Amino acid sequence: MKVKVGAIGAGGMAGGHFNNLNEFEDVEFSAFCDISEDRARQRCQEFGGNAYTDFTEMYEKEKLDAVYICTPPFAHGQSELMAIERGIPIFVEKPIATTMETAYQVSEAIENGNLISSVGYHWRYQNNVDKAIEALDGVQIVGAIGYWMGGMPGVGWWRTREGSGGQHVEQTTHIFDLCRYLVGDDVVAVHGFAVDGSMSDIPNYNIDDMSTINIQFARGTIANITSACMLKGFGRVKLEIFSNGLVVDVSSGSIQINREGETETFGNEVNGYQHEDRVFIDAVKSKNGSKIRSPYSDALKTLQLTLAASESFIMGKQVNLT
Repeated sequence: MKVKVGAIGAGGMAGGHFNNLNEFEDVEFSAFCDISEDRARQRCQEFGGNAYTDFTEMYEKEKLDAVYICTPPFAHGQSELMAIERGIPIFVEKPIATTMETAYQVSEAIENGNLISSVGYHWRYQNNVDKAIEALDGVQIVGAIGYWMGGMPGVGWWRTREGSGGQHVEQTTHIFDLCRYLVGDDVVAVHGFAVDGSMSDIPNYNIDDMSTINIQFARGTIANITSACMLKGFGRVKLEIFSNGLVVDVSSGSIQINREGETETFGNEVNGYQHEDRVFIDAVKSKNGSKIRSPYSDALKTLQLTLAASESFIMGKQVNLT
């Protein structure tokens, strides 16, 4: 069978998924929906299908087997709920929302409808992360340190708290999620600190320039994850996991495993974006989501962690998640 796919959001992030899906012989593009009609029509010219500017109209007119929802964080919610009402499996780009209220509502609807869902945490699908899991198997994970440090993306919604939730919610979410995935435990407490003011010359900018967030897991593991978006010509994106005599250093393209001073380095040989798309399409075809590594219900826990950090910034104290 060919899986008939619709898409809501046809911008740059979505384009990567479209290119992947276009390589799959068992996928057919049925519709593209975007607030920009020109952008939706451009995607139709590239991949086929019908163009829409209203996802309600798209859902009413198209018979879809799956939908990709690749909108900015603030726009999530109704497009997911409408798909779920119609029994359509959903792939949602991260972060899944900017409020827990929206995330809980969607998650409950997915559970009640027993629907397949996947969220775009592509690091989970890379084989360097598989190697990290192998290296950490059976060891006591003592702590972790993660970073997403660099410049600021050019889209306007990213630089507002209302639009993106801030860098730690929208971008560094990959590192928070990877930390949760590798530690394999529930977060019980979060304490964050943030600073702004160095980019006051940027119009409509109201997010933090830099933040550092301390995390405690249920079995005692601790972690610190730092974000910065005011840097120029410098970048650091990685997660380091520490155990007795072992350091596992994961970046997007490689992994270093250091055991008592001896280091092994492995490249990443799997395109995580393509792999997550393949797994989702296979899940839709088989009606079995067991191989999806980031269902909506799990991605909700990553959002809960990052929004708890936002609360901690404001309150100036630890936020407990239990």
